[in-house]
Amino acid sequence: MEKISWKPGTMIYPLPVVMVSCGTKREDYNIITVAWTGTICTDPAMCYISLRPERHSYDIIKRNREYVINLTTRDLAFATDWCGVKSGRDHDKFSAMGLTPIAATKVKSPMIKESPINIECVVKEIKELGSHHMFISEVVALNADDKYIDLKTGAFMFNYARPICYSHGKYYETGKMIDRFGFSVRRKKLGK
Repeated sequence: MEKISWKPGTMIYPLPVVMVSCGTKREDYNIITVAWTGTICTDPAMCYISLRPERHSYDIIKRNREYVINLTTRDLAFATDWCGVKSGRDHDKFSAMGLTPIAATKVKSPMIKESPINIECVVKEIKELGSHHMFISEVVALNADDKYIDLKTGAFMFNYARPICYSHGKYYETGKMIDRFGFSVRRKKLGK
């Protein structure tokens, strides 16, 4: 087997696919689907989203300097895709997709009630990188649906929500767990 060299590009896949809600008044609420997002720091908790400046949500987030990352699931796949291909300039995405905007705990942007996890973010810096600008943000609150919390351990069982991810223009439901972090160095003998 040999390696084939390609031109530089984005090949870090799969990615989480999320719906980002923004706006501070009902008339400017919007949802944008984002796959370029992730964690960048633990303490303080920080994350990012990358957006093209021509997107409708870009100016809303830049002006208000806050947003909510709403994790997506199999049940939200249609709305996730639709909110990524339709513009908030032309559509009220909450109404069109039957999604419920609810008050966040720390920011004025709405959370999506139907999402199992809502991550409230405050923008700290905007990096203009080229086609996309990165909104580097502090996580100021995390909200989780109690139906996915294990009452014995207090752990959030996101796998029961059937999360989805994005890879090369396609959506996938996440699969079977292989093992836990650190399994390669545990003393017990590992099976295949």
